[in-house]
Amino acid sequence: MALDNYTDLQVEIADYLARDDLNSKIPTFIALCEAKLNRELYVRQMEQRSTVVIDTTSAEPEFISLPDDFQSMRSIRLKSTTGRTRLEYKAGVALDEYQTQIVNRTGEPKYFTIIGDEIELSPTPDDAYTIEMVYRKTIPSLVDNGTNWLLTLAPDVYLYGALLEASPYIRNDERISVWGSAFASAIDSLSRLGLAASYNAGPLQVQISGITP
Repeated sequence: MALDNYTDLQVEIADYLARDDLNSKIPTFIALCEAKLNRELYVRQMEQRSTVVIDTTSAEPEFISLPDDFQSMRSIRLKSTTGRTRLEYKAGVALDEYQTQIVNRTGEPKYFTIIGDEIELSPTPDDAYTIEMVYRKTIPSLVDNGTNWLLTLAPDVYLYGALLEASPYIRNDERISVWGSAFASAIDSLSRLGLAASYNAGPLQVQISGITP
């Protein structure tokens, strides 16, 4: 059976488990698998570029809402400035100290931090800068989308991951190591594929920072 959608995946999982009383639980096994993948998987398909224009009419223009599918930040740049200035991350306390030093003056942002589901910029923006962020996003859930890039690219990751989550529930401890090994192998091969795709332009070269070859 081709595992190219949520329904087919559930049927295949039920077939592997050889149980006809788990249909209502299989979506939970898949959801648990997705939660683990969102914590552990790092591949280029999870990177997203997004832009937003700062609203200077807002009462707090230094705060920008994070995308709904945000997990972690890779970089933030001021796309509308010459050279597309890259902002430097500061921890919340460090940013507060910096704000105290500059007496909360406005200007071109230099630093950012993340507070809850918002980005805080400092200094407070004095213009409608275009912010470009590259971040790690969550995997589109199968229950909401029917399919996604991961199921298309690596259906074995979903299959073995869901079977691994099912094993403790059905008290089949002897299968945990089997499905766990298969799941780990699938994750590893997918990660290696991601590295190859990211660096296939040529051999890696060591370069000292600040020195142009």
